[in-house]
Amino acid sequence: QVQLVESGGGLVQPGESLRLSCAVSANGFSVTAMSWYRQAPGNQRELVAKYANGPRINYGDAVKGRFTISRDNAKNTCDLRMTSLQPEDTAVYYCEAQVLEGSWVRDYWGQGTQVTVSS
Repeated sequence: QVQLVESGGGLVQPGESLRLSCAVSANGFSVTAMSWYRQAPGNQRELVAKYANGPRINYGDAVKGRFTISRDNAKNTCDLRMTSLQPEDTAVYYCEAQVLEGSWVRDYWGQGTQVTVSS
C-alpha cells in the first residue's frame, strides 16, 4: 500500500514563509514524480509545483518566484518552500505522487494540510 504523509501546514501572517513536507512509502515501487496541489474553498484543485524525474520542474503561475519545490529521490520525500505568503495562498495543500507499478503509473494523494495566511 503506497502512503503519503504531509506535514508543515499552519497559520502565518502575510509576507511570512512556511515549509511543507511530504514523505512517500512507495512499497518498493519507483516514484516518477511528486507534486503539490492546493484547493481553496469554492475553487478547483490547482497545481502548485511538480518535480518529475529528469528533473523537470514546473510551477503554477500564481506561485512562480515565491515557492520552491525540492525532492530527495533516495528518501522519497518532497518539500515545498513557500515565501512571501499572501492571503490568496490560503488553501488545503495536497501532496501527490506518481508511482510506477509494473507497466502502470498510478496517482496517490496525501490527506492534505491546511495553510492559512491571515493577519
